[in-house]
Order: sequence, then C-alpha cells, then structure tokens
Amino acid sequence: MNKNILKDIAIVLLCVAVFGGISSAIVWMSSSSATESFMNAARSYQAVATVTLICVGGVFAYRRLQLFRTFEPHLTISHNIRHRFIGDSYTHIDIIVTLRNSSKVQVEIREGYFVIQQVSPESDEEIERLYAEVFIDQEQQEMQWAVLDRLDLSWERGELVVEPGEAHPESYDFVVPREVTTVRIYTYFYNARFSPGAQSAEGWVASTAYDIVRDN
Repeated sequence: MNKNILKDIAIVLLCVAVFGGISSAIVWMSSSSATESFMNAARSYQAVATVTLICVGGVFAYRRLQLFRTFEPHLTISHNIRHRFIGDSYTHIDIIVTLRNSSKVQVEIREGYFVIQQVSPESDEEIERLYAEVFIDQEQQEMQWAVLDRLDLSWERGELVVEPGEAHPESYDFVVPREVTTVRIYTYFYNARFSPGAQSAEGWVASTAYDIVRDN
C-alpha cells in the first residue's frame, strides 16, 4: 500500500482516538458537579468535533481511497471504419464512432473534433524527422502526421447525452486523395462537466490507424 495512504490512515485513526478521549471526558464531566455553562460549552465542542471528524474522513475517502470515482463520467470510444473508391482520384472514408457510457452517471457532450492524418505514403526523411521529434528530441508526445482534414463538432445543451450503460453512434464522412494508403483517425470529445482541479477527465480520446486496401 502507498506510504501516503498509510500516513493518512494513521492520521484519521489518531483523530478518532482523540475524539473518543474527548467524548469520554465530556461524559465524565457531565456526570460530575460541573457548572451548567461549562457543560453546554463542552456539548458544543463535541458537536463541532463530530462535524470536523466527518469532514476529515470524507476528504480522506475522496482524495486517497477515491471512493467516489465511480460517480465521475467516463466514455469509451470505438471506431468502425469503411472505405470505397470514388471517381479516379479520391477515396471516401465512412466512420461510425460509438460513445459508450461506462460510468454510473449521465455523460453530456457539447464539443469535440475529428482529425484525419496521412500515415502512408511518406518519405523516409519525413518519417525520420517525426521519429526524432518524439523519441530523440522529445519535442512532441506523439507522431505529428500530416493533417488531411479536421472537423470541429458542437452540440446544444442537452442535445447529446449518453445515459449510463448506453452506447450512442455518430457517423462522419471524409474524402481523401486516392494515393493515400494509410490514415490515422483521431477523435476527441470534451467532458461538459469538467472543471479545473476536478477528478474527472477533461475529455475522452480514440485513435485508430486504418489501411486503405485496394482490391486486386
């Protein structure tokens, strides 16, 4: 178990022990000849201490044990991609994106975007440059393939809501030059409930590399 978690457990147990001792002392003093004003003050202190301990336990559970993470929104995104050649120079790519709500709360989507990138064909020199940016110079977190098209998405409040356990499909189309043989489909959907400092994700992403196979 993480040392920080053990430390926090020890702190909570200490608080419980201290509170138990204080409560015992209050009960003992209540049965003695203490003045009524002192007894009232002691009872007030006991009430404040009880609320404080409950709050400390709640914060501990939220931050360390993460007992409430199951009530954060979460989407699992999958791609179903097909293609067909149109005319002499282009390929039509049909994408069905399935948004599956794998959490216990309602998920609302207000914004998102699609990016379709060209992976192949590409020159050796360009591939080596992209590789160096990620793995050698570490200027990028992932390969920055050439962007063929981008589609920004938006919905009105309450327009795209996925209930717990349900799946919602969205269909989109792209047209790319016929010489492109491999594309990367990248989708991102923003979490409408996200706020800075929150435990939930800012959004959900899916990325799929797709080979455009030509019939022989």
